[in-house]
Amino acid sequence: MIAILATVVAVLAAALHVLIFVMESIGWSKPRVWRRFGVSDQATADATRPMAYNQGFYNLFLAIGAAIGVVLWWTADAATTVAGFTLVLFALGSMLAAALVLVTSGARYLRPALIQGTLPLIGLILVLVAGV
Repeated sequence: MIAILATVVAVLAAALHVLIFVMESIGWSKPRVWRRFGVSDQATADATRPMAYNQGFYNLFLAIGAAIGVVLWWTADAATTVAGFTLVLFALGSMLAAALVLVTSGARYLRPALIQGTLPLIGLILVLVAGV
């Protein structure tokens, strides 16, 4: 049961990071998106677009890692299961680490860091409890 719950949370964390990818890499030039990230005007959004585009792909790659890890974790082959378990741990741990780094950017980033890091933290704990 814990493994199923861990899987659900890992998939939700991956989905959140796909959403972040969409906002940063695809929708960055839209005011409703860049305002959500604390950008004050269109000129700043345009100037930071390459950085946001790149950062969005980091989020996408973490999401892909978590998703592939979940699929591999649930395979019947023992070696593939271990590889999937490890990949899920790595992806969730990286998501959590990124959220912790965000907190070091200043107090105004605490809320976004909590949004970005809560699901990975819960998923990481559940995956570790579930084991291979």
